[in-house]
Amino acid sequence: MSDPVWLRRSGDMLTLTLHIQPGARKTEVAGEHGDALKIRLAAPPVDGKANTALLEFVAERLGVAKSAVTLKSGQTSRRKVVEVSGADMESARLLLT
Repeated sequence: MSDPVWLRRSGDMLTLTLHIQPGARKTEVAGEHGDALKIRLAAPPVDGKANTALLEFVAERLGVAKSAVTLKSGQTSRRKVVEVSGADMESARLLLT
């Protein structure tokens, strides 16, 4: 099975390209959105709350510490790039789809 376009590996780091919908009814993975994985967040897009909720959600779904998940780009955008250390590719593919 080929890797989704939104998921890349570089060394021991996974890079996720995400499309975020803040202020949703509940936090959930909503499928692919172009070349990104769409995630709906219940958190509002104010004062960094949505970014914090996103990092916590990704860490929880991948079973890694919150400190292993970092927001590399897109702090104020719906399109975000997140890096995760210590997660394996197969787990990411299964848990985020």
